[in-house]
Amino acid sequence: MGDRAAWRVLLDQVRPHRRTLLLGGLLSLAGSLAGLAMPLMAKRVIDAFGAGGTMTGPVLGLSAAVMAGALVAAAGRFLLERMGETIVLASRRTLVDRILRLRVPEVDRLSPGDLLSRVGSDTTLLRAVCTDALASLVGGAFTFLGAAVMMAIMDGLLLGVTLAVVALVAVMGVVIAPRIRRASLRAQEALGEMGSMLDRALQAFRTVKASGAEARETAVVTAAATEARDRGVAAAGWTSLAGVGAWTSIQLAFLAVLGVGGARVASGEMEISALIAFLMYLFYLVSPIGQIIQSLTQMQNGLAAVTRIQEIALLPAEPVAAPAPASGGAPVGVTFTDVVFRYDEDRPVVHHGVTFEVPAGGMTALVGPSGAGKSTVFGLIERFYEAREGSIAVGGRDIRDWPLGELRAMLGYVEQDAPVLAGTLRENLLFGAPEATGEEIARALARTRLDDLVERLPEGLDTPVGHRGVLLSGGERQRVAIARALLRRPRLLLLDEATSQLDAVNELRLREVVAEVARETTVLVIAHRLSTVTGADRIVVMEAGRVRAWGTHDELVAADALYRELAATQFLVAT
Repeated sequence: MGDRAAWRVLLDQVRPHRRTLLLGGLLSLAGSLAGLAMPLMAKRVIDAFGAGGTMTGPVLGLSAAVMAGALVAAAGRFLLERMGETIVLASRRTLVDRILRLRVPEVDRLSPGDLLSRVGSDTTLLRAVCTDALASLVGGAFTFLGAAVMMAIMDGLLLGVTLAVVALVAVMGVVIAPRIRRASLRAQEALGEMGSMLDRALQAFRTVKASGAEARETAVVTAAATEARDRGVAAAGWTSLAGVGAWTSIQLAFLAVLGVGGARVASGEMEISALIAFLMYLFYLVSPIGQIIQSLTQMQNGLAAVTRIQEIALLPAEPVAAPAPASGGAPVGVTFTDVVFRYDEDRPVVHHGVTFEVPAGGMTALVGPSGAGKSTVFGLIERFYEAREGSIAVGGRDIRDWPLGELRAMLGYVEQDAPVLAGTLRENLLFGAPEATGEEIARALARTRLDDLVERLPEGLDTPVGHRGVLLSGGERQRVAIARALLRRPRLLLLDEATSQLDAVNELRLREVVAEVARETTVLVIAHRLSTVTGADRIVVMEAGRVRAWGTHDELVAADALYRELAATQFLVAT
């Protein structure tokens, strides 16, 4: 994204708050005008002192101007900062909504740590732009203009000397600003990479400890942190150079005005009180320059943040789904016809013309060696991914013709790793069906044999399960995921290795549950343990991205060598 596009996005975020920005700017101007009265008041005090008159009136007026200016300026800054916080809230809400609506392939290419960095640190930089930078820029600009007008009234020649010095610094700022933005963008990208490395270690926390890899992972994260530090130092170097320019402008302008003004006082062309007042106005003119340069520097950092935030906004996302109708209803079947799929252009083909049919009602199983493409079938049915060729129909209707929300509302999906979210057990059960009743929850718990677990938990259903369900066993997490899917009353239930973490007793019980559910809806199950699917109505055998056979357990044992071999290795048939 170029500078113009980034500025346009930033201005689009500010535009809805233009009235607040205008009011805050006017209050800042009023505060600046009160402050700009101080040099004139000081001139009157000096003149009164020289003439031997009373100074009470001028001093009181000077004090009143200071207090009034401070209060009005504080009110203006508060409005601008509140506006900035509102902008950041809207940006975070939009960014999170966009991330959660991204297409699954896009999220596969990104790392969670980098996404968290964009929502966290990048929007924090945006807040700095919309609060500190914008407030300082508006206030500084008004103060600069007000001081310039007053200095022009007092002495146009000295104002010209001042602006000549300021122009040199402005040119330097124009040259440095793009470099600040580029350096800041690289620093933020490095920070996102560091977050990704740390997230990797935390996601496999127990594996790291079990492997004795703490030192190695620390070194990896430290290397990323060092890179972030180096890029941050580069950005700080350009920022410091901009700050030095601002400071230099103040000193040079002061010396120039002092030299020219002193000569004019010596020649009698200017009063000493007028020179003192002009020098005071000089600081009112030049000090905002430093303020403006610092604000523009912050804005360059903000533009880098806008660039990273906008990168997410430009990624392909799923359409906003209309509110899904309540699930339940007649079971639906699935038909794959000559489906070809690969995850990306540089990845191998996963499905080579896959064709099979899942009848409505009953249980159909997908079996085969690892890497056969079984789990990809579920990703295609859920439309996490789109087939490259061929067609997929659900309920006799092409999957692309289903509204996405309506399609997913009638599916129940239990992933292979059965994720459980941080929160209470009740929140996890209701995650896919928030409108479920207490009676429905109790029935799902009984069917998945979780009612004993609930009785043992100290707070029952309201017991926290820990981050990613760490306080539950693997089998308990798997049953929670199944109960969550059942509460959706799906017309098609997708079970990916639903019994992989269950002991023999619970596996047998769950087989009974699945058989019971299959009498009410369509169940499509992926299984490596053939013992869980020997009673399936139909078994589809996949190998290397192709369907090689289908039939019942007995038919496949008799007719398919691969299935017979799989059954033999699991002691389901004689070797």
